[in-house]
Amino acid sequence: MNSREFDYIVIGGGSGGYAAAQTARETWDRVAIVDDGEPLGGLCILRGCMPSKTLIYSAEVLHLAQKGGAFGLNIPEAAADMGKLHQRKLATIGEFAEYRQEQLQSDQFTLYRNRARFVDASTIELDDGTRLTAGHFMIATGSTVSVPPVPGLREVPFWTSDDILELDFLPEKIIVLGGGIVACELAQFLRRIGSEVIQIQRSPHILKETSSAAGSAVANAFRQEGIQLYTDTSLQNVAHDGKQFAVDFDHAGERITANAPHLLNALGRRPATEGLGLEAAGVETRANGQIICNPLQQTSNPRIYAAGDVTGPHEIVHIAIMQGELAARHASGRPAEPVNYDHLLGVVFTDPQIGSVGLSEAQLQERGIDYLSADYPFDDHGKSILMEAKHGYVKVFAERATGVVLGAECVGKDGGELIHAMAVAVTLGATVQDLLKVHWYHPTLSEIWSYPLEDIADAM
Repeated sequence: MNSREFDYIVIGGGSGGYAAAQTARETWDRVAIVDDGEPLGGLCILRGCMPSKTLIYSAEVLHLAQKGGAFGLNIPEAAADMGKLHQRKLATIGEFAEYRQEQLQSDQFTLYRNRARFVDASTIELDDGTRLTAGHFMIATGSTVSVPPVPGLREVPFWTSDDILELDFLPEKIIVLGGGIVACELAQFLRRIGSEVIQIQRSPHILKETSSAAGSAVANAFRQEGIQLYTDTSLQNVAHDGKQFAVDFDHAGERITANAPHLLNALGRRPATEGLGLEAAGVETRANGQIICNPLQQTSNPRIYAAGDVTGPHEIVHIAIMQGELAARHASGRPAEPVNYDHLLGVVFTDPQIGSVGLSEAQLQERGIDYLSADYPFDDHGKSILMEAKHGYVKVFAERATGVVLGAECVGKDGGELIHAMAVAVTLGATVQDLLKVHWYHPTLSEIWSYPLEDIADAM
């Protein structure tokens, strides 16, 4: 039996795994990466962030062109060319994927294009029978689409987000199951390129990861754009007769059946831990398969670490990278500080976008923190009005006694860009008084932050 020993082995070559391997390589020479993905690159580059945002931006350009009359423009016709849209996406992500593949295949690492499973606390076996041992391991296998126990769902040929990102034709009509980030981003994309969209969400409001106000602002925009959005539902059954899907659900006291030739299952993802042999390695998981880690990303086996979607608590690329780097530094005996989730930055790429940073209002209340808050709407702001970008608001939370900014929320045009001004403030511990010293240029979208900051400063 072939065997080989390494200082550090990473299982999974996505963003978190690559970050861990690169950081480990700063200390150790013998670093291996095991990844059977075809092609290499990980979820973000191949089937997540980059392809979805490429398509979403194209749909935004189309949406603005179709609204040309509101801007005093005569644009007789604007429509999606699905073949060209698909080719542009492939060309765009191809550059990122090629660069990542070159990194993974460089002579910095030993790359194994295999599946792996643990056979004991310090050994993995590849699917070709090769065994590898290491002083430390990183598990960064990501996540996979979840199929909740909805009657009939597992038996029908539904689409996943992967299928939507590979579309080279326009679906005439589609049912979207789910109201999370992926569901909402793709539902709006599909509507804007010309599909009839029925979206069914089980919770009372979409985007339950955000505040109810943020979710409501996006829901209002969705309905204005023609998405048939149902919230607070109970899914009863999913069926397929070879041509049409039928989704039965309860809503507002009545049974409703939605029919369409296509169905997107966007009801969430689950950690990709199946087949890893974690029990043999002494690695404990939660009931949903999520690997349990301490703040230094160590699992119940201190020689084995985990990062990214496979462990959480937030399925965000930059968090996976931070976790991977932290874990590799700790494993190699270098100073390592746990990720500070009180500074968490999140973005939802709907339109309006949602950007949030730091502690939410619910978290502030749960912790009993005495805080001040203030908000300001985009429909009363000069730059957003002239851009016809009137949905949403900005909101700032600051400690009452000191004025230190503890969190912020931006729901509006380019909210994912605007939130970074407050991200700097939260991470550096700036006060509202500090931020009011900043030159907020007029007219810009960014200057909208100055209004809630002034309100908080006046209330102190």
